[in-house]
Amino acid sequence: MTVESSAARKPRRTAAGKAGTAGGKTGTTGAKRTTRSTAGKSTDPELVQLLTPEGKRVKNAEYDAYVAGITPEELRGLYRDMVLTRRFDAEATALQRQGELGLWASLLGQEAAQIGSGRATREDDYVFPTYREHGVAWCRGVDPTNLLGMFRGVNNGGWDPNSNNFHLYTIVIGSQTLHATGYAMGIAKDGADSAVIAYFGDGASSQGDVAESFTFSAVYNAPVVFFCQNNQWAISEPTEKQTRVPLYQRAQGYGFPGVRVDGNDVLACLAVTKWALERARNGEGPTLVEAFTYRMGAHTTSDDPTRYRGDEERLAWEAKDPILRLRRYLETSNHADEGFFAELESESEALGKRVREAVRAMPDPDHFAIFENVYADGHALVDEERAQFAAYQASFADEGGH
Repeated sequence: MTVESSAARKPRRTAAGKAGTAGGKTGTTGAKRTTRSTAGKSTDPELVQLLTPEGKRVKNAEYDAYVAGITPEELRGLYRDMVLTRRFDAEATALQRQGELGLWASLLGQEAAQIGSGRATREDDYVFPTYREHGVAWCRGVDPTNLLGMFRGVNNGGWDPNSNNFHLYTIVIGSQTLHATGYAMGIAKDGADSAVIAYFGDGASSQGDVAESFTFSAVYNAPVVFFCQNNQWAISEPTEKQTRVPLYQRAQGYGFPGVRVDGNDVLACLAVTKWALERARNGEGPTLVEAFTYRMGAHTTSDDPTRYRGDEERLAWEAKDPILRLRRYLETSNHADEGFFAELESESEALGKRVREAVRAMPDPDHFAIFENVYADGHALVDEERAQFAAYQASFADEGGH
């Protein structure tokens, strides 16, 4: 799939031997909960933007080539992807609240970053996600119910990573970037004409694993794209508590390009990711893409974002909703009519129903599975703990008998 244009100004990338951008602070240090300032406005010269929040197409000489051939059908496809991903995400959140899932990590607000980058990949590319890339999983053809099985505790991922070139979800923060770098180094030695993309968040950018991945990928010129979804909150920690410069500028210190893209603009995310993947396939090494976006919901369903951020900030970002801006563009460009939106609404409801029924038909997790595969050859302490747990479970049956 291709895409259309970009920012009103030519973006400034940082790379070895290229001029960087000065300043670019993403927030105000020590900001209060309800007055926190964020970057990423349409006038930000660092931000690659093809579609404004009002749904207006803007041009960018550097990235237009990657989107110039996009068709109305493909635009409608991007819109459909985002709508269905959001519907699935909302259903999963509701199922967790109803006790059907142990936990859920919502992607609300990050649909453009995930769908745009996901649709930029080729079938032979390999994707390394964290635990929130539900939209990317959708693009790679992973059945949504498999994701829910993992969060219900009835499977260990639910899909064969090699069937979709989409690795299992990684809960350990940042470690998948090392896996991606090693895999990329391997395919480079094999001479394969493919690339790797690793997803992580702004919180993971502070992990040592990510720094090590940057070092190895740069030194070995690995064909990997590091795609950072900067949703500005590492649970309750704002980005300005983790970095003094925009995250994409960190790439300069490792000797490869970094670019910041409007993470709520699906067209820009698609174009920039296609550019970065093309660099990787051409033997030009790694790229850091920072998708500047916003987590409109909670970090997970165990989190209460009202305790650390105010409504003013959230409402400001809701006005930049990635789905709404593409709909505005489709409508003003006469690329979609009411019949399309009505049909998609019906499809969305059908997806929600299918997901809901599938989860409720899943078995309860095996309580004793937690004792399996702890040690390769078993362990006396694990056996003792299993026996204690069995006695504890049996005590409930005894109480019920009386």
